[in-house]
Amino acid sequence: MVLLSVEKYYARGAEGYETARRATVWNGLLPDRFPDMIVQAHDTEDVVAAIRYASANGHKVGVRSGGHSWAASHLRDGGLLLDVSRLDHCTVDTDRMTADVGPGKIANIFAAELDSQGLFFPTGHCEGIRLGGYLLQGGYGWNSKVLGPACENVLGLEVVTADGEQIYCDPENHPDLYWAARGSGPGFFGVVTSFKLRIHRRPAVLGTCLYMYPIELADEVFTWGRSISPEIDDRVELQILTTRSFPAAGIDHPAITIASPVFAESEEEATKALALLGTCPVADRAMINVPYAPTNLASWYTAVMTNYPKGHRYIADNMWTSASAEELLPGIRRIIESMPPHPSHFIFTGWKPSPDRPDMAFSVEDEIYMGLYTVWQNPADDERYRDWSGSNMAAMSHLATGIALADENLGRRPAKFITDPNMARLDKVRAAYDPEGRFHSWMGRK
Repeated sequence: MVLLSVEKYYARGAEGYETARRATVWNGLLPDRFPDMIVQAHDTEDVVAAIRYASANGHKVGVRSGGHSWAASHLRDGGLLLDVSRLDHCTVDTDRMTADVGPGKIANIFAAELDSQGLFFPTGHCEGIRLGGYLLQGGYGWNSKVLGPACENVLGLEVVTADGEQIYCDPENHPDLYWAARGSGPGFFGVVTSFKLRIHRRPAVLGTCLYMYPIELADEVFTWGRSISPEIDDRVELQILTTRSFPAAGIDHPAITIASPVFAESEEEATKALALLGTCPVADRAMINVPYAPTNLASWYTAVMTNYPKGHRYIADNMWTSASAEELLPGIRRIIESMPPHPSHFIFTGWKPSPDRPDMAFSVEDEIYMGLYTVWQNPADDERYRDWSGSNMAAMSHLATGIALADENLGRRPAKFITDPNMARLDKVRAAYDPEGRFHSWMGRK
């Protein structure tokens, strides 16, 4: 019998187990799923020991980096849950413009550290996201239309495989595993203990526009937003946010906000890049009209997190689409009419798939991303709110080309997140590196 030679682990039923289980889920909606054992790894040696123990004892393995994971896909019944959130090292090489980071590194802290050196990486839009899950699933971050999804900036990975072997993969070493790691998300069949990332020079100017429209103008705003999305400068993120109230702005009725970041080399460039966002046909009826204002990442993170308060219960769902405004509007109207109170919200985002993506598992994207986030606090409202995001996305699924792994809920609503040829290839790579199925696959898929 192989013994577990790590310092921190909790068997189900032991003192500290439930605290450790609870700590792996950021969402206030804690699933009723119970691993047989939870291991808190502090270094690569702990990871190796945990995987070898799981292999010797026939345990399935789930891996948790410590981010938001609305669906808590790492938390499964039985087997072993490996918590790598404490692997949070970070070393930046400014000569080579690379960084070596652990999966538990908090992305917004990483962004702030880079910012202080005049550097940049397309980290995610929320505070508290850990780099491990974010990088594996794709990573839609700041300035990603220019820099690509975050996984495109992964140059190499240190991985512990299903048999406990430590390997390094990049285009020359284990290229098939490197291909799989960039886009397979929670279905990845290994434990990443370190990422080598390409970092970038920080743009000289970060700015934003801010327009707020009454909800009665939804048809006009979304029709216009859909029409301009292909024309928007790549340095601008089209972000249209709809919610029933904006407490931070003192608005207690439904409204639509366009708050779009811009990344440029001068304020003149930034203002010019944002100009298209001021061309809405009903701009004269906007409650707030700010064509340009300078900002910074810290301010952006603060603003974003007003929609993601701690201690709340979350269910998210999403879709990619290239459908027209005429096709999308009936579904958008249903979303707005049935929307739960703030902080629940609807995001409509412009994207521009690149024909020059590197070869990687990541392979489903489209012109428009729509995300629904049901957010509530009282457990008594669970039945009332839990189906809002999923049911509305299901009703529009005939217009979807797929979903993004960032905000998925595959256990409740399976949908395509990797193209069929890439999924077939991914299954072959999985069979080579994890022939016994040691690692859990995605929820909703055996």
